Amino acid sequence: MPESIAAAGWRFDNSYARLPETLFAASQPAPVRSPAVVVVNEPLAAELGLDPTILRDHGAGVFAGNEIPPGAEPIAQAYAGHQFGHFTNLGDGRAILLGEQIGPSGRRYDIQLKGAGRTRYSRGGDGRAAIGPMLREYIVSEGMHALGIPTTRSLAVATTGELVLRNAPLAGAVLTRVAASHIRVGTFQFAAAVEDDRLLPALLDHAIARHDPTAAESADPAVAFFAGVVERQAALVARWMLVGFVHGVMNTDNMAVSGETIDYGPCAFLDTYDPATVFSSIDQQGRYAYANQPGIAHWNLARLAESLLPVVRGGEDESLEAVRGVLATFPERFDRHYLAGARAKLGLVTEEDGDRDLFAALLRSMHESQADFTATFAGLASMAESHAVPAREATAPTLREWQAGWLARLERQSGTPAQVAARMRQVNPVVIPRNHRVEEALSAAESGDFGPLHQLLAALRDPFVETKDNERYRGGPPAGCGAYRTFCGT
Repeated sequence: MPESIAAAGWRFDNSYARLPETLFAASQPAPVRSPAVVVVNEPLAAELGLDPTILRDHGAGVFAGNEIPPGAEPIAQAYAGHQFGHFTNLGDGRAILLGEQIGPSGRRYDIQLKGAGRTRYSRGGDGRAAIGPMLREYIVSEGMHALGIPTTRSLAVATTGELVLRNAPLAGAVLTRVAASHIRVGTFQFAAAVEDDRLLPALLDHAIARHDPTAAESADPAVAFFAGVVERQAALVARWMLVGFVHGVMNTDNMAVSGETIDYGPCAFLDTYDPATVFSSIDQQGRYAYANQPGIAHWNLARLAESLLPVVRGGEDESLEAVRGVLATFPERFDRHYLAGARAKLGLVTEEDGDRDLFAALLRSMHESQADFTATFAGLASMAESHAVPAREATAPTLREWQAGWLARLERQSGTPAQVAARMRQVNPVVIPRNHRVEEALSAAESGDFGPLHQLLAALRDPFVETKDNERYRGGPPAGCGAYRTFCGT
């Protein structure tokens, strides 16, 4: 290994690799022909305690899997999952966890290579990834981070100098993903399904240490841990809904117990508002449509509850009652987060009984008028500042009626119009990873031009402020664009 890579600042621990071996398999990344760095997330590198210059200039071998950083113990994690409602044993078929980087603050970060070659869990796959899906994850995860939404992040993308065969030969790439952990609901499902009494207690203790240390001190650590997961997921999905994000494949193996958004395969953002929107090419029945996401999260958490039952204290009936009681709180928790976010988007700092109906009425009007989700909310700030309904020809009749009622609601609270607008601009983005702009960047990158990628990433870094540089990224798709479809990339 080059001396510079060893000096980049790696500080690995490997606590997951000290769990019972049934939960993982030792896995070495498969070397590639000609690794090259496409993009390095320099602010994230600094947060991890890594030298961005060394990573940018000398990190290609590490980011492609040809070189293992000092202290890393590469493994592939085992897990299961309900995929579109059907239970399956899975595992990291093309991802390899290098270990846990200890950052300057003492925080622990999983460092994973996605697309690094076959593992024990590849199930006949090639273990590789194409550049398009890896850059999509980089773009969207960094966009989500800038929006303030908990997410796994992307440290780098490297090309491999090799082709992968999908519908056509595509340039190969590896994504370096950073996460609070890669423990999923499906990880607990796997531990509960395997006939090994060591697995579930060991995994629970590990997950509590990583994400809920205070749960270890409670009367029933498993129930306390479950309550933490329920709360984090309620908050996360509410925040997805408030920016028009559609995950696209909310299988239980794609729900992280940390409360971070994980796996950016067939994801996308709403342009025109429609609660039935589905982007994923494989979601033929609309299971993971935009409006279904809270219900699916609740369903997934029920699968976690089932998996945890063997480690809940007390008798069978008592254990079942305990987890059911926590699970039943999800709708209220979600509603609380969603309504608080809705009020913020509308500039409301006081609470009235009609606020929920006010927000719902806006969404109905947006649906009827085929309004753009992001642009509509961004435009409300200017309306609040001027405290005037736009000219009749500038907006649909149903929206005009709603706007008049909303402005009347604003008058019943303190604060100047300028103060209201300023608050709204802190939560209503003007820039999101627009689907047509993401595709524009990916298409150029697949042809070897990374300029549009870097321009888009720059525009996404400060999504709440209108600037000259982000002007072209604020609008929706051109007229005549067909239905947008995304693919998982495997």
